[in-house]
Amino acid sequence: MSWRIDVAVQTPAHSALGDVLSYASGVRVTPGALVRVPLGRREVLGVAWAAHQEDAGPAAVELKPIGAVLDALAPLDEAWRDLVAFAARYYQRSLGEIALAALPPQLRDLSAVQLARRLKRKRSDSPPGGVSPCAVALSAEQTEALSRFEAEAGPFLLFGSTGSGKTEVYLRAVAALLAREPQAQALVMVPEINLTPQLEARFKERFGADSVVSLHSGMTNPQRLASWLAAHSGAARIVLGTRMAVFASMPALRLIVVDEEHDPSYKQQEGARYSARDLAVWRGRRESAKVILGSATPSLESWHQSRPAAGDDAGGRYVRLSMPSRIGTGALPRVRLVDMNLQPPKTVLSAALLDAIGQRIARGEQSMVFLNRRGYAPVLACADCGWKSECPHCSAYRVFHKIDRTLRCHHCGFTERVPRACPECGNLDIAPVGRGTERLEEHLGELFAAVRRPDGSAVRIARIDADSTRKQGALESQLAAVHSGEVDVLVGTQMIAKGHDFRRITLVAAINPDGALFSGDFRAPERLFSLLMQSAGRAGRDAAYVSAQGATAEMWIQTHHPQHPLFVALKRHDYPAFAQGELEDRAAAGMPPFAFQALLRADARTQEVAQAFLGAANAAADALAGSDQVTRYPAVPLAIQRVANVERAQMLLESASRAVLQRVLAGWQPLLHELRRTPEGKGVIRWLVDVDPHSI
Repeated sequence: MSWRIDVAVQTPAHSALGDVLSYASGVRVTPGALVRVPLGRREVLGVAWAAHQEDAGPAAVELKPIGAVLDALAPLDEAWRDLVAFAARYYQRSLGEIALAALPPQLRDLSAVQLARRLKRKRSDSPPGGVSPCAVALSAEQTEALSRFEAEAGPFLLFGSTGSGKTEVYLRAVAALLAREPQAQALVMVPEINLTPQLEARFKERFGADSVVSLHSGMTNPQRLASWLAAHSGAARIVLGTRMAVFASMPALRLIVVDEEHDPSYKQQEGARYSARDLAVWRGRRESAKVILGSATPSLESWHQSRPAAGDDAGGRYVRLSMPSRIGTGALPRVRLVDMNLQPPKTVLSAALLDAIGQRIARGEQSMVFLNRRGYAPVLACADCGWKSECPHCSAYRVFHKIDRTLRCHHCGFTERVPRACPECGNLDIAPVGRGTERLEEHLGELFAAVRRPDGSAVRIARIDADSTRKQGALESQLAAVHSGEVDVLVGTQMIAKGHDFRRITLVAAINPDGALFSGDFRAPERLFSLLMQSAGRAGRDAAYVSAQGATAEMWIQTHHPQHPLFVALKRHDYPAFAQGELEDRAAAGMPPFAFQALLRADARTQEVAQAFLGAANAAADALAGSDQVTRYPAVPLAIQRVANVERAQMLLESASRAVLQRVLAGWQPLLHELRRTPEGKGVIRWLVDVDPHSI
């Protein structure tokens, strides 16, 4: 008697090898067990997916034997395997790709003996930390939200304004769960790595350091492995993490929190393009775990799914919990629109805004200036011949970074020193065009050079963006300087706009937000409203401080379109009105959430080859069942069509039925693999399917 073991391994992309590979074993291997198996000339890690007993005979196919079973580790349970299988099926990827990407990288390199030794070292008899008393008094809105959360099944959309105390609701929900079920586990997800440390500190303070682990890509491989093992064994009661944490092995999972659920960071943009938010909802249903999606500006999909029943409309699948008020006596910041049409040409910061910032500095308060463009200037240009700092490898400009005198492409990373003169005509007078956070920081420094703080010292301006936080520990030290009051004016990109609990900021300003109003991407207004609303939420969070200062929290927005409905709704902090308008427009246009989309993308050395492949794929789809219910748009180049000398094109598919779209995509996969072997597919470097794309 022998066993055929089906194993999920990470096969090469587009290899068309199928979801699992079969191996021989003399004994039954439990599904979910980690195994080491031969693949080509290598031995790789795999997950046993199924075991079949077979009689040896002349007709039997000779299979390679399994190398080793990592039996020191408990098998991955059926619920985890179901999650991986669903994600692979829905997002059109291979089973092994999803399964292996969900495991910590260091696990792939350990032998059975090494893993056993590591687990022996890690075992501890120390009990998990207890729950510290909750000293914070709940508001009536928080109490109501928690009461409904305990009484109803969900999933829940916690719609709470910035500063309404959503995090305390999460903490109380987790505390109630752990008190009720001694072995239960909770998963708490955040969109950005830089938000994890402050949330981790609050959870460890409340539940004890032994009960909480983090999972995100900023950790070292040994740290990720240790956290994953703690979650898998049940030793970690609470896992905090970014989108990758949705695949954490948690055998006693009973609660999932997705904070800032609207954030685009929950959608993976490389490899398997899954939505961690959507998978969290699916996983909660599969494992009978309650799910809370929290946001001050929910995604329109979640808002639509939480709509109450009305007339013939049965309503959405989610339960909406509302917390519209800030904690205590705090008021939402007053929104002031500055009409830049009335300002002198080339005005960067209006006189009224500068005066308002100056008043804050004089009183010892902090201001935040938000500009979602890093670097000194987006382009360096020659006025004589028209030369611009184009990237030779991408259809984009290289950004001028004055701090290190470089021209840097933010798409492929190509970097050069700034030329002394124009490379085309030799003109020495090449100049920056436009403005990034570096230049804004410099400009503010010049404007407030003569201004003094209340103690007589010079004004301190700090910048937080992807460039200033590149070094290890830089972000933490910069945030600490803001929290301690050392910084008077904080300049930054969207990194500073969300999640941070700055207690002394009373003014937030958005300098140039108009670009997204007229973007070709239909989701751009939704993202802009969310970003501005989140930015405004950084002002006036400490009601006692604002009151003691005799100040008013304000959000200033400089715009050429002050009458735009988006700004009108923002001025009233009226997300429901904004959402209603957007949803009406989307319904009329047949766009998500009233339709379902997927993109087929192709990369090639020339745009012609990429589009020819997509054209052939389009023609091949005609034969698929249900294709008449799927609209397939012509292939077009991406907005930035060339990156690192690779041309990129895409084709949009849209259907009123998610099930029909999924059937067509599944039937299309083998046809796409076949196309790679035809003349139309020969020059294609790679192709991918992006289901529920976030940007088009």
